[in-house]
Amino acid sequence: MITLLIVDDSPIARQILKKCLPKESNYSVIEACNGQEALEKFRQYRAEITFMDMTMPVMDGFQAIAEIKLIDPEAIIIALTADIQKKAKQRISSLGALMHLAKPASPQAIRDALAKAEQALRG
Repeated sequence: MITLLIVDDSPIARQILKKCLPKESNYSVIEACNGQEALEKFRQYRAEITFMDMTMPVMDGFQAIAEIKLIDPEAIIIALTADIQKKAKQRISSLGALMHLAKPASPQAIRDALAKAEQALRG
């Protein structure tokens, strides 16, 4: 069982992402609505893979990624953002995210990201 943490301030965006998960998957899904809640859930559940929205109230995804990486430098994080500017992509990469997906991500992009993340999990 792989624990996924889905972080987005939009309940609809979280629901859409969950619907993109492969039907035959063995994922345990935990949700958070902002970066602060994501940190709390990450500490509690130690999610193997985190999908992180970048623009949220309370604590944004950039800060949340940095904080999660302090807890677990090997944490696998997939950033989701509508901001596809080069500067944002570079910042996401420099924080140690595995990759980033442009929002809204297609079901295939989500599945491909999961495959890459699971490969990284296996080392």
